[in-house]
Amino acid sequence: MAPIRNSAVIFAEVPTGYPEVGKHLKYVDDRTIDLDTVEAKGGIVTKNLVISIDPYMRGRMRDPSVKSYAPGFQLNEPLVNFFVGKVVKSDNSRFKIGQYVYGMGSYEEYTVHPKEATDTIKILSEEELKLGIPLTAWVGAAGMPGQTAFHGFYDIGEPKKGETIFITGASGAVGQIVGQFAKREGLKVIGSAGSDDKVQWLQKELNFDHAFNYKTATAKDELAKFDPLNIYFDNVGGDQLEAALDAAANEARFVECGMISQYNERDAHGIRNLMQIVAKRLKLQGFIILDKYKDANFMKDFYTKVPKWIASGEIKIKEDVTKGLEKAPEAIVGIFQGKNFGKAVIQIADDA
Repeated sequence: MAPIRNSAVIFAEVPTGYPEVGKHLKYVDDRTIDLDTVEAKGGIVTKNLVISIDPYMRGRMRDPSVKSYAPGFQLNEPLVNFFVGKVVKSDNSRFKIGQYVYGMGSYEEYTVHPKEATDTIKILSEEELKLGIPLTAWVGAAGMPGQTAFHGFYDIGEPKKGETIFITGASGAVGQIVGQFAKREGLKVIGSAGSDDKVQWLQKELNFDHAFNYKTATAKDELAKFDPLNIYFDNVGGDQLEAALDAAANEARFVECGMISQYNERDAHGIRNLMQIVAKRLKLQGFIILDKYKDANFMKDFYTKVPKWIASGEIKIKEDVTKGLEKAPEAIVGIFQGKNFGKAVIQIADDA
């Protein structure tokens, strides 16, 4: 077989504010791969089918020498994130050609995963595939964002029936799942989102008790209409975090998942009412879901429950799927501007 195209999205330059298409993130189609001669290096080669876009990727768009919880993207190399692909070559007894796998992959058509990179790659079982949920869901509600919602809500939020929860970024990949977990457990659910159609979807489709557009209403005024908050699930930070601190009940739990309002703003102000943490005896806990990937009990609990809830319709999912790697840079930038409606995913190729 002659070499075939292996187009990719490259991290070309470190941004200081919002990343720009063609400057910081570039689509290139002059790369090739020869599937007959390429070495799997004790691992596997995958044809990549879908790959996730997530807000945390902005933090990886930095100088690789700067340390953080996730390594910086390598300049002039493909971006990486959670993906689903199909094994097309294997030099590892754990994997067979034709199997579907989930894990960390690259923004390219084909990826070589050497042996050391395969330890955290999950094989999607026949039983899981028979559930019939779309492959895109395995990088969303049935993947890292769903795991984030599951751990943050149940383990850190410690929900109790009848409590009130406020979720920011409520129509996003994590927020929409948290809200549905909360409804399952009998909580009063309040959510914020960045457009009227997102607000309408939260109320009509997901049965949130209340939702509002944070661009046209203030969180402070909206939260004043309800009982004090017992749980705040934070995906946004900024002014909405301040409002939640003021609206919190004594001993409320703050699940600090993300702060997308701060990711691209160099001059964002700090939180000005932190004394509420002391006065109200609040618990604020940040977390990184990758820490739970070594917890076999957590992973078993998640995969036993959540994919089945999705398949049965108990958990609804809304995805924002972009087809084609060539459109990926614009879709990545769009997530930081709130242009996506639901879980943002790139469909690299059809399942074939």
